[in-house]
Amino acid sequence: MPLSLLAIVSALLYLVAAGIQLMHVLQRRRGLGLGVILSGSVALLCHAAVAWQSVVDTSSVHLGFYKIAALIFFIINLACIVFLLKRPLQNLLLALLPLSAAAVLVSAFAPETGRASGPLQDGLLLHVSASLLAYALLTLAALQAALLAVQDRQLKHHHPTGIVRLLPPLQLMESMLFELLWAGVVVLGAAIVSGFLFVENIFAQHLVHKTILTIIAWVIYGVLLWGHHQLGWRSQTAVRLTLVAFVLLVLAFFGSKLVLELVLQRP
Repeated sequence: MPLSLLAIVSALLYLVAAGIQLMHVLQRRRGLGLGVILSGSVALLCHAAVAWQSVVDTSSVHLGFYKIAALIFFIINLACIVFLLKRPLQNLLLALLPLSAAAVLVSAFAPETGRASGPLQDGLLLHVSASLLAYALLTLAALQAALLAVQDRQLKHHHPTGIVRLLPPLQLMESMLFELLWAGVVVLGAAIVSGFLFVENIFAQHLVHKTILTIIAWVIYGVLLWGHHQLGWRSQTAVRLTLVAFVLLVLAFFGSKLVLELVLQRP
């Protein structure tokens, strides 16, 4: 099946799954319905095919701005599925599914940016894989933090409405946030270490901003986890630091690629 058709099918099914999940929320039904599972699963399979064909060909790897976005959202979806097996994170799908639809369409139809590189060596492949997984986990943490902020605000004002009524208790929401943060910080730490080991001249001009911002974000996440464990930081403090660190990560990765590939038109 052509790449463009796969992307359209994937996006449409993601939107169908999002619509069904929204109906469940409006009907105050908990959990995932069969329609969400089926349409979301087929969308994910099509997404996998699009991401693979966009990023990898017979002799090279394409990690341009638009291509990598689709790959990251595919990994985010996989990470969300793993956590959904044990934790009630289904409300994150209301944001994640439409964003995945947009990412897969952009990957298939947007112009090529950057340049293709040869097959990744083992060490560099480890670094790239760890980086993508860390971004995926910390994106989920950011979405969870945003949802937690809304829940906490409405509970403090004694008027929970809409989706907040279907959310797990505040304590469980915080627990899920910190589980995502722990997983993301550990993997991000591995990505940073592997970068120093396997990336040639990690402080080169085109990498220095990405490196420094990523390290600062990792430190902020670490301070938050330490403060939660030692000082009992919760709720709004956790939300603020999570979102600040995530913004730095987005600037580190997508910000640098956007400037280099779309503004300066450099690989």
